[in-house]
Amino acid sequence: MGPERKIILPPLSAAGPATLYRQIVDGLRREVSEGRLRPGAPLPSFRQLAEDLLVSVITVKRAYEELEREGIIYRRQGLGTFVATSAPDRSREAKTERARALMREAVREASEAGLGPRDLHTLFASILDDERESRHVRKRG
Repeated sequence: MGPERKIILPPLSAAGPATLYRQIVDGLRREVSEGRLRPGAPLPSFRQLAEDLLVSVITVKRAYEELEREGIIYRRQGLGTFVATSAPDRSREAKTERARALMREAVREASEAGLGPRDLHTLFASILDDERESRHVRKRG
């Protein structure tokens, strides 16, 4: 098959907030949208990635199938799996939709807690500041 294809994803956790396959999908989307996996880049086989991540081949297959349906990756019989040319745009769209859904959920929760629009703006600004500071610390550290 040629050189071994390695992908570095954050450690997966069965106790995490998402299923293992979802963690793989989100991790690969992040790698694509942040430019670490470029269009045309080869991906590991199901078996290789399953071995690297210590998950079942079925879990990786399910993640790859979802990414393929979204147009982020494509498979070529006998050649392997690759990042699609349109992957960065599609990955960004998928992440934007996910962010929108999470924000809607957060607004509902805040509303149920009695927070109004002004409270939400203050809370959101505070979260943005925390994220900026955390990124700044990670870059220095």
